[in-house]
Amino acid sequence: MTTDTAGTEHRVPEGTGGSLDDPTVWRRIRELFLLDPSTVHLDTATVGSPPRAALDRLGVADRELARVPRDPYDDSALVDVRTVLAGGYGCAPDEICVAGSAIDANTRVLNGLELAEGDEIVSTDHECFTIRAPLNALVNRRGVVVRRAALRVGPEQRAEDIVAAFAAAIGPRTRVLQWPAVSLTTGTVFPSRLLAELAHRHGLVSVVDGAQLAGQLELDLHALGVDFLTGSGAKFQCGPQGTAFVYARNRVLPRHNPLPLPAFWPAPSLAYPAQGGLPPRTTTTEPAYDLADLMQRADTVDLSRAAALRLSCQLWDRIGRAEIGRYVRALGDRLLSGVAEHFGTAALYNSVEDARLRCGMIAFTPFPEAADGPAEMARYGEFAARLRDEYRIATSVTGFATPNNSGMRFAIRVSPHLYNTYDEIDSAVAAMAALASR
Repeated sequence: MTTDTAGTEHRVPEGTGGSLDDPTVWRRIRELFLLDPSTVHLDTATVGSPPRAALDRLGVADRELARVPRDPYDDSALVDVRTVLAGGYGCAPDEICVAGSAIDANTRVLNGLELAEGDEIVSTDHECFTIRAPLNALVNRRGVVVRRAALRVGPEQRAEDIVAAFAAAIGPRTRVLQWPAVSLTTGTVFPSRLLAELAHRHGLVSVVDGAQLAGQLELDLHALGVDFLTGSGAKFQCGPQGTAFVYARNRVLPRHNPLPLPAFWPAPSLAYPAQGGLPPRTTTTEPAYDLADLMQRADTVDLSRAAALRLSCQLWDRIGRAEIGRYVRALGDRLLSGVAEHFGTAALYNSVEDARLRCGMIAFTPFPEAADGPAEMARYGEFAARLRDEYRIATSVTGFATPNNSGMRFAIRVSPHLYNTYDEIDSAVAAMAALASR
């Protein structure tokens, strides 16, 4: 239970624990959402559906601020939000703050790094524009070089292949490894712990786009061993639009990340010293100062949206993040099997060989032969549009460069979540097979 300053209680529903495979438990969970029952939403990777409790919270803090105006730059109301996020994601409250969007979060991290002309960032061709855009801004503004690891896709890919591709791209001027925790394009779960260990061996800063990770799979930021990770509140975490978070490691983690803390300037920040600099960063397991507080004090914050995100996170904690992750992976396995049966294993962009690379998201081609350029993109767009209009099933189209840069590949991406069922997965696969045959 949480209480706002007006004394109004906002409860996380009771009785939401148990196995999501239990129809009684699942129905209780499904009733928490406003999803249109005539439409099957299989595009959570684009946007999730907030639970009713989070929607009810929107506007409450704004009305209270209007009733009793106070200092809007005081972020004390966000301390509880940061504490809940830290507990759900496996870090300390001084390492995590609420941001306004994924691109806001990614820009804060990338602009805060110590990078000079000629320094290199190793990235991929599977990044979202919310990180590709600020990466390119560093190229244009500071002369930073972005190199792309050549990644293979498809049924035979393995975690070690991804690590080897990153290792091959590291050069003498490499300063940062950057990758998606779960790729926007194909739903591949990158081996983040293995990549973090690669960064440790080379003394590199690790930056992870976790937009598709938070709320879908269980997340332990300290155990992951990365320096920075950003996440969306509005996708699999099912918070309201306009919510995201930034994790910035603020202590040495002997077991998980023994590297010294990277130089980092939290900007914009109203708490940054007007003269002089920040205290020296810690070299121990104890933080020197509350880094997240500096990151959080960027400007006035939408307190209602932050509080609604907190309620979504509390609901996920009550259901059990491990149980949500298990169920979503099971939906993904059902999808993968169905697509392989109807379209063939070769149609998949996801790994069949390595379960470590799989989550709930599946990407595939429904067409046996590829077309060229704009015609190919239009064909995939028509497929997704007709699936939506004729079958009331929401999916998405993604695209990525081929490893040899010979052109673009496109995919139909299907991304279910805890509010979907196995029957919906089976019906969606059958509908896609019927549509492709026409």
